[in-house]
Amino acid sequence: MTESDIFGIRAGSRASDMLPPERLIELYRQMLMMRRFDERCLELVADKVIHGGVHPYFGQEAIAAGVCAALTKRDRIASTHRGHGHTIAKGARIDRMMAELCGRIDGYCRGIGGSMHIADFEIGMLGANGIVGAGLPITAGSALASVLRDSDEVSVCFFSDGAVGGGPFHEVLNLAALWTLPMVFVCENNGWASGSTPEETLAASSIASFATPYDMAQLTLDGNDVLAMYDGATCAVDAARAGRGPTLIEARTYRMGVHVVSPRVGLPAAFAPDDPATYDHWAARDPINLLSVELRGRGITTEQDLVRVENSVRTEIDAAVRFAQASAYPEPESALSILFTEDL
Repeated sequence: MTESDIFGIRAGSRASDMLPPERLIELYRQMLMMRRFDERCLELVADKVIHGGVHPYFGQEAIAAGVCAALTKRDRIASTHRGHGHTIAKGARIDRMMAELCGRIDGYCRGIGGSMHIADFEIGMLGANGIVGAGLPITAGSALASVLRDSDEVSVCFFSDGAVGGGPFHEVLNLAALWTLPMVFVCENNGWASGSTPEETLAASSIASFATPYDMAQLTLDGNDVLAMYDGATCAVDAARAGRGPTLIEARTYRMGVHVVSPRVGLPAAFAPDDPATYDHWAARDPINLLSVELRGRGITTEQDLVRVENSVRTEIDAAVRFAQASAYPEPESALSILFTEDL
């Protein structure tokens, strides 16, 4: 796709046009869950209930929801340090997620991994990762396993613009193209690699264009439009599943919050963007609000329906917090208990 075609994926026949109303409402609920979950996490950091760092996914919810809606449970994803949204979109239980963030034994990693290391192989979640770009080779291994097993399972790697300057990005793109791996690369270009902009760190003006030297399909999508993300991801996933190789998707979005909060870093009283005009531009295109307008415009929901969804989400998060706080902390002697297996 060319730069002028950033929204073009929705110009013709669209997979999202076939989504029934209940699926569209579920996409809205899922994005709202991501937003409210992270908001609660920040409160729990401030209250010293969560003891580790949390990287909020504010503003990027449409990417995880749209991409994972195009996948089956058997398909696999690898995430980043900002992985709560991906984990929720792939079908994880938020009570076990919350328990993990709170360092409790009933968490996904028994309270030992924390926010940046949640994994659940049963739903195809290979794990979040605190190392920038580390999910790229993991996903390549997952995709190669599909080929070796003669399976049609697709593997998706989420990563940020901050990973594009690293060697693993180019090495894995090359291998994926060379071996025609059933992969989808999803770059969440949120305008910030921690505190650096893509213009400061990348020579290319388009991240999607990095696919060109590897003869790989590429898409540049509106990362704040969940239906555009679903349409683009469906095209890429279908191509990978059919044996036509990988696709690099650049999802253009904006991080609508701080990079990280933790008991050590502290919680700011209010997020102060470096460029208020840019922030206001993206805030006007909040992905959750965009879909709510679409749903009401199509007559699928009313304002009262959306309020009921909001209340349901908050009730579920309240229950997740209670579940986490009722769970015990792991015993110190259990620290090594999940590092080894007797099945080898």
